[in-house]
Amino acid sequence: MTDLTTAPEAEILMAQPRGFCAGVDRAIEIVERALARFGAPIYVRHEIVHNAYVVADLRSKGAVFVRELDEVPAGATVIFSAHGVSREVREDAAARGLHVFDATCPLVTKVHVEVGKMRAEGCEIVMIGHRGHPEVEGTMGQANGGMVLVETVDDVATVQIADPARLAYVTQTTLSVDETREIVAALKARYPQIREPKKQDICYATQNRQDAVKFMAPQVEVVIVVGSPNSSNSNRLRELAQRLGVPAYMVDAPEQVRPEWIAGKRRIGLTAGASAPEALAQSIVDRLRALGARQVRALEGIEENMAFPLPRGLMPASVAA
Repeated sequence: MTDLTTAPEAEILMAQPRGFCAGVDRAIEIVERALARFGAPIYVRHEIVHNAYVVADLRSKGAVFVRELDEVPAGATVIFSAHGVSREVREDAAARGLHVFDATCPLVTKVHVEVGKMRAEGCEIVMIGHRGHPEVEGTMGQANGGMVLVETVDDVATVQIADPARLAYVTQTTLSVDETREIVAALKARYPQIREPKKQDICYATQNRQDAVKFMAPQVEVVIVVGSPNSSNSNRLRELAQRLGVPAYMVDAPEQVRPEWIAGKRRIGLTAGASAPEALAQSIVDRLRALGARQVRALEGIEENMAFPLPRGLMPASVAA
């Protein structure tokens, strides 16, 4: 019978940083504060963040997740997810008299503002992102036309632009830094005059977590990423580890960790996407310990201290005054 436990004295190396970013912290706190202040149900358009554990926890507290606003009773309280929404959704909410709290990550809002300015200046815009992702839908919904989506380097060759001299690009905030760099290079090669954002759109947390995986991967034999299948930034962490030559798996529950992934391994890397809570990461650590891991060591890395303010209607009275 094959021994599916880890090697003797196997060690878990914890990436730093990992888990919640400031935008996710803020979005979850908005839902929890709205529930405390107004009572259940509080409606949330789409998943507040892409993590099954978080969504289930908020649902148990009275949050009701809907796909579209027509599922929300007129006059009810609704929260827009951290991924942002189109202008059409905002207008629909106002027309239906909904009480709105906006949990859009401020870094996504920054991209929305960029799109508005670029379109006002007459630019066509290339958005680099994943088709069907709520953030992409929300960002492209800031303009009535004049935007085109590219997902890969190959897509750049098929883009049709009316005036290459009036062209700009923006990106989804949760992409792979390295892959996005390749797409931007292809755009600049085809359209040398293309305008870029004043500051890169990929968020600080996405980049920090990818850099932490780059630091961790050479030191381990396998990487476990804590995150849900629909989490863009978590998927990018798994793909990055694989590109660095390390087997990598993504899980969002401890029972999903398969013993054969870590059988005989001496060093196991663990990270978590920006929408995955630390409590879930620690439950994965417990699972790895049950499979034979003996030591846990936190790696060096950036200490994040970013924080974003809450919407005025949900701030503590002493702060809002």
